[in-house]
Amino acid sequence: MTAAVEDRAVRKVSRRLIWFLVILYAFSYLDRINIGFAALSMNRDLRLTATQFGAANTIFYLGYILCEIPSNLMLARFGARVWLPRILITWGIASAATMFANSAASLYSIRALVGLAEGGFLPGVLLYLTLWFPQAHRAKANALFMIAQPLTIAVGAPLSGLILDRHNALGMAAWRWLFLIEGLPSAILGIVAYFYLTDKPEDAKWLTADEKSALARSIEPGPVRGQRTPWREMLTRQVILLSIAYFGLIMTLNTIVTWTPQIVREMVAEHSFSSVGLLTALPALITALLMPFWSAHSDRTRERAWHIVAPMAFAALGWVFVASFKLPDLRMLGLTFCSVGGFTAMSVLWAVPPALLSPAARPAGIAFISSCGILASMATPLLIGFLRDLTHSFVAGLFFLALVLIGASGLAVAALGRTERC
Repeated sequence: MTAAVEDRAVRKVSRRLIWFLVILYAFSYLDRINIGFAALSMNRDLRLTATQFGAANTIFYLGYILCEIPSNLMLARFGARVWLPRILITWGIASAATMFANSAASLYSIRALVGLAEGGFLPGVLLYLTLWFPQAHRAKANALFMIAQPLTIAVGAPLSGLILDRHNALGMAAWRWLFLIEGLPSAILGIVAYFYLTDKPEDAKWLTADEKSALARSIEPGPVRGQRTPWREMLTRQVILLSIAYFGLIMTLNTIVTWTPQIVREMVAEHSFSSVGLLTALPALITALLMPFWSAHSDRTRERAWHIVAPMAFAALGWVFVASFKLPDLRMLGLTFCSVGGFTAMSVLWAVPPALLSPAARPAGIAFISSCGILASMATPLLIGFLRDLTHSFVAGLFFLALVLIGASGLAVAALGRTERC
């Protein structure tokens, strides 16, 4: 009977929270992909080189990483109902303000502000989910939340392409409209979030007493670490190896978000921006369909390591396809491998930290692992942009990403291969 009540409670939580968190994350992720599309005309208007465009992305993530751990500590103190709306409102305003960039220097400044405002959103939601979902349901919950990433690419890419095809509407460049139209809704959603979110199960008026009790029993307290402080838990061998593996994985995901529009543009140079958007959306749509199934299988088997490693190897193969072949169909197949492998690996990986960290260590620990990913997001645009300027091709950078993924998969095995199922 207890299991049935728990399952009913989990379904209620999913119906109540996941769809809304997906919408919030979609607008967060839209801010990551819209600058990649804006670059198709913005780089020309602002006279940006590939290296300068990469630097603008790097500066965004520098601001982001500075706020991740402090933001998660604030969320643990004030609750998601207060802290997540604060993040949404400030980043929405800052993201829309990117429309005012008129040089490389001004773009750098505005993107730094966006990063500072948005910092802490992803680790904050991941921490929030640990309060609502038992470990046996966590990979699927993460996948349903993180499906926002490929779905945003699938929807946002064609939308961004359509906006860019509307050249100089009302005398303003299309890429400026892009930032305005796709930035301001986040601020509006922040106001809605304050009234909609509930901090923890015991505060939920939409759960019965039995359902609250079932969740309280099933959401495990996490490992006991004796006298070890939360900060020392962040420096255990498993957490460090997992963080480095996540760094390697995020290099691939950041490249997908930042550079795919330009890779596709090279493949179909004679087509419109709308066509580029539709082609960019295809791998993301396939990814969104597959993510829940892979993560649910990981939950059923309670196996994490190989559910992370196998997709990472699949993504590495994808980069080899994109770098090696000239035929557009094979290169699109490679981009699909990269997207499916990268995003499915990430959704399962984020089910692991709550099993490695005590409740006291989770706010800082989850933010620490996320920060390692943000470090990768800082380095990757600059590195890929530099290699492209140096070689006049994406090939060198993509082979490098494949090697990084292979190394990261080995670290994931080293971190989790001998652990108990989690």
